[in-house]
Amino acid sequence: MESMAERRLRLIQRHLSPAGDDSSLQISTNPTSGEFFHGQGYSVVLPEKLQTGKWNVYRSIRSPLKLVHRYPDHPEIGTLHDNFVHAVESFQDYKYLGTRIRVDGTIGEYKWMTYGEAGTARSAVGSGLCHHGLQPGACVGLYFVNRPEWLIVDHACSAYSYISVPLYDTLGPDAVKYIVNHADIQAIFCVPNTLNTLLSFLSEIPSVRVIVVVGGIDEHLPSLPPATGVKLISYTRLLAQGRSNMLPFRPPKPEDVATICYTSGTTGTPKGVVLSHGNLIASTAGLTLSVKFCNTDVYISYLPLAHIYERAYQVTMAYWGVAVGFYQGDNLKLMDDLTALRPTIFASVPRLYNRIYAGITSAVRTSGVLKERLFNAAYNSKKQAVMNGRKPSPMWDRLVFNKIKDKLGGRVRYLTSGASPLSPDVMEFLMVCFGCQVMEGYGMTETSCVISSMVEGDNLVGHVGSPNPACEIKLVDVPEMNYTSEDQPHPRGEICVRGPIVFQGYYKDEVQTREVLDAEGWLYTGDIGLWLPGGRLKIIDRKKNIFKLAQGEYIAPEKIENVYAKCKFVSQCFVYGDSLNSSLVAVICVEPDALKDWAASEGIKYEDLGQLCSDPRARAAVLAEMDLVGKEAQLRGFEFAKAVTLVLEPFTLENGLLTPTFKIKRPQAKAYFAQAISDMYSKLSTSDPTPQRLL
Repeated sequence: MESMAERRLRLIQRHLSPAGDDSSLQISTNPTSGEFFHGQGYSVVLPEKLQTGKWNVYRSIRSPLKLVHRYPDHPEIGTLHDNFVHAVESFQDYKYLGTRIRVDGTIGEYKWMTYGEAGTARSAVGSGLCHHGLQPGACVGLYFVNRPEWLIVDHACSAYSYISVPLYDTLGPDAVKYIVNHADIQAIFCVPNTLNTLLSFLSEIPSVRVIVVVGGIDEHLPSLPPATGVKLISYTRLLAQGRSNMLPFRPPKPEDVATICYTSGTTGTPKGVVLSHGNLIASTAGLTLSVKFCNTDVYISYLPLAHIYERAYQVTMAYWGVAVGFYQGDNLKLMDDLTALRPTIFASVPRLYNRIYAGITSAVRTSGVLKERLFNAAYNSKKQAVMNGRKPSPMWDRLVFNKIKDKLGGRVRYLTSGASPLSPDVMEFLMVCFGCQVMEGYGMTETSCVISSMVEGDNLVGHVGSPNPACEIKLVDVPEMNYTSEDQPHPRGEICVRGPIVFQGYYKDEVQTREVLDAEGWLYTGDIGLWLPGGRLKIIDRKKNIFKLAQGEYIAPEKIENVYAKCKFVSQCFVYGDSLNSSLVAVICVEPDALKDWAASEGIKYEDLGQLCSDPRARAAVLAEMDLVGKEAQLRGFEFAKAVTLVLEPFTLENGLLTPTFKIKRPQAKAYFAQAISDMYSKLSTSDPTPQRLL
């Protein structure tokens, strides 16, 4: 007899398939559970009949018939407030927010606040804001780096229907001022050093009524003239005011705005991405079908909370009752914090993973012949086991890899990567060395974070997984770049996303909203992808960042920069080209130790590293090494940099060359290195092709 699941599937197939052909929707049912699956696939193709008659909409195999809006196990959770109420009720006495405390000037162990204690503080902060006259729907700014108060204020905003607006601590004063005025922010939480920035333009942000200083002491706060109309108080005082006037929650609805996240972008003024409570819950709910955390897990928070990657993680951590330990606020001390916290979940970006990879491989190369051979034997043996789904010999961990695992505290069971592409080589290396699940994902602020991600147990590298069960994906032809859904062996095109994770629009900007959202709800991401067999998505290009060389070849610089990042001399790389020139040039922020070692091996004398960077022999050595890396990655001839400039100053947020997610700001980098770019092209134009490689 036909089961209910089989009957439902047959009816849906008949309804969705062209001409009633059941074969187009390639899903089958598991007879024991009634769940749907597609062989060993990760996503399924659902029909959306386009004018061309194509059927190319992909959904996760984990929820092919209905996009996820809520947590399957807790459908009553529809807002961030509901999510945290669930956490407080379920994990009342469990560790939640941890910070390292100083004893006699020395940093010590982590001290913890429980979920229950954080819930009480959340109520006091929200009541305090009500006490100062903020009405539901008011915007509240958060202007400081990761620490427990950031999350407590954010939970307070959700409980009392305020809209949180993160202010990047690395944004310049002009951008902060723009966001405060654009969002009509009424209250700002800051720390003493960001307070000074706010006070420098206080008269130019008239919407602000209250400034709350986290870590400040009332007696030490400056006096503001009554004419400003701004109340300046400490966070401690706001808590006391709230506790003395506790008010009931003012819960939001799922469709209400939860936050406006301003993306720094690479050009123009920041854009305010409007996300509802329903958006964020759908995004994190979809992930619960792919990965499971638990209340014994520990997570380290150091990625910027103003960015959606870390923000979505915090919603997820609260749902599962995970303990969240904060770093000291200094990236240079992160490794020490990892040793003290010993997290089980570590989220990062390729820039850091590349440095871990380079550090380990460099240490192996300089460890001596015997140790290098031991590492290589251990690595190759464990890699073969991991990639074939077998359990590797514990001997290799005892002899080699446990020392590496200790660098991240020794307990990590999940490594995740986002924000930009992670090299397959580096990902494979992490899997083997750390012996844990390594998962790469893809997303953007406009999709409440995750569009696609790898799932537990997937060890294939070089892709960003399958669709979040809370969205569907299609690839749209980009004929000017020769990408089409007819491409063989894999369909290619611009990645478009639809579903409950897609944002409400850009705040006060209908024009830019219409540029990325069509009438049917599809968000055009600007990224180019292809479908691998089994329904995994691979990012191969960027529609917006491409440029054309003089001979008509299209260049995707990020792809080339990711290749060169594996060169031992390269700490950071900016590849440049334009339609007036036939070749690429690159500005390389060098790894000082690698350059020093090379100079010593060549017997080259120099007064300082700046002089060494200017030495033509150093440029030639770096370019030669980049060529080797490029050949291994099978770059095409026109994708090789033909000249390099070596610099010591890193590309940073502070000098305006990086976004908060560590992407290069290309227009700014072009202007910053304009003279170097001009000099490289000038030398190339007066040289023969052969000497160009030696510049």
